Amino acid sequence: MNKQQNNNISQFDGFPRRTEDEQKISLNFASLFSTPAGIEVMRYLRSVTIEAVHGSAVSNETLRHVEGQRFIVGLIERRTQHGHKVKSNE
Repeated sequence: MNKQQNNNISQFDGFPRRTEDEQKISLNFASLFSTPAGIEVMRYLRSVTIEAVHGSAVSNETLRHVEGQRFIVGLIERRTQHGHKVKSNE
């Protein structure tokens, strides 16, 4: 992979896109999830995904499902943080 191609890979989700597009996406996340309602939604999503603990009897299928949910919530959090950084650098 050459340097140009490497610059077009999202650091968050692995999909190729331009830096400007990455920043726009993150700014949208920051705008949405920084409202009082957005903060409460994220608190709820964290409670049912990242903060949820499953016992040793969890099935492989359930574990894979839960890890996918955790990935998405983590992606939202990373995009929101990135959006705040982009906004502060403008």
